[in-house]
Amino acid sequence: MSTFQAPKGTYDLIPPRSAKFLAVREAISAPLKNSGYGYIETPGFEDVALFSRGVGESTDIVSKEMYAFETKGGDQLALRPEGTASVLRAALEANLHKAGNLPVKLWYSGSYYRYEKPQAGRYRHFSQVGAEAIGTEDPALDAELIILADQAYRSLGLSQFRILLNSLGDKECRPVYREALQTFLRDLDLDEETRRRIEINPLRVLDDKRAEVQKQLTGAPMLRDFLCDACKAYHEEVRELLTAAGVVYEDDEKLVRGLDYYTRTTFEFVHDGLGSQSAVGGGGRYDGLSEMIGGPSLPSVGWALGVDRTVLALEAEGVELGIPATTSVYAVPLGDEARRVLFGLVTELRKAGVPTDFAFGGRGLKGAMKNANRSGARYAIVAGERDLAEGAVQLKDMESGDQEAVALDALVATVRARLA
Repeated sequence: MSTFQAPKGTYDLIPPRSAKFLAVREAISAPLKNSGYGYIETPGFEDVALFSRGVGESTDIVSKEMYAFETKGGDQLALRPEGTASVLRAALEANLHKAGNLPVKLWYSGSYYRYEKPQAGRYRHFSQVGAEAIGTEDPALDAELIILADQAYRSLGLSQFRILLNSLGDKECRPVYREALQTFLRDLDLDEETRRRIEINPLRVLDDKRAEVQKQLTGAPMLRDFLCDACKAYHEEVRELLTAAGVVYEDDEKLVRGLDYYTRTTFEFVHDGLGSQSAVGGGGRYDGLSEMIGGPSLPSVGWALGVDRTVLALEAEGVELGIPATTSVYAVPLGDEARRVLFGLVTELRKAGVPTDFAFGGRGLKGAMKNANRSGARYAIVAGERDLAEGAVQLKDMESGDQEAVALDALVATVRARLA
């Protein structure tokens, strides 16, 4: 056993389970690729101020969970705890918003890092697929992103997730609600840290999961009662578009999400089979984030879906993805000449698009066939001196056990036809 282990709160993705993660990433990104979203990849670390400004100094992510460090050159950097701020920074730096085609529609996939207490569904290193639509204020864009996420989850076979939906208002109506909420919260019996939160970002108190806090929030003023006419109309159009598309959602007046940059539409995907860590993804509109990080006014909306939690949700529902075997054909040479010939055939099969592996290491027939079984290959190619002298190899069906001689020059076409 190695002296070293994966750091606490992290995990290694290894076969065969890693195939699930790849399949989930592909399923989530597929609807985005089909809807005008281009791929973007940003560095794993950024200027720490990008997150403190954008995500919010008062958030647990920035104040408690962010991996921040100073480089040898004196730069203050942080491992990225989320994707939106990085993607928006990259879009601004590249002037994508000036190309004249708004919204700028981007999707990404990568690893993120937060220092928090590890538990099932909550890791210090985790994977997300996200999407951002930058530069346009349009309820149809909010609805589009929710529909695409719903489509991705359903394509995976998930059915027991729920979509929670709310509006957080905008810079016109939210300050009035904020003041009313602060007045209510100041009279509650709360700990000092929560009291500090009341003054900095009182909406986040509504998101507190502790039972003793939630009990006291009965009768708290609701944001819906403070929304301006413009925000009401905007939210109602999002709701109507989702309903028309057949997307089922639940209105959740206490849904605020954990990041400071959200405005108007906010939503969350939850799965009740995951226990306390029920959120599998979420997002919303963030019209002021560009200005927070030094850019122009660029109303935007986006989401991030957790790959780790989506895999856990699939397992909770007992959904099998039907991932094909990584190997369709396994070549077993018997002797040096067969080794040379079959290695060439393996290369030809791979060029023809047939997933093929080879019995490396000079094992005997019995050991090599065991490896062929373990690989999940449908067919094995076996050849010795006698077969080569006849210009053929033995093609064995690993399911039925049937075996037949196939001419060397017909092997690729034969295998492709059988697999088809």
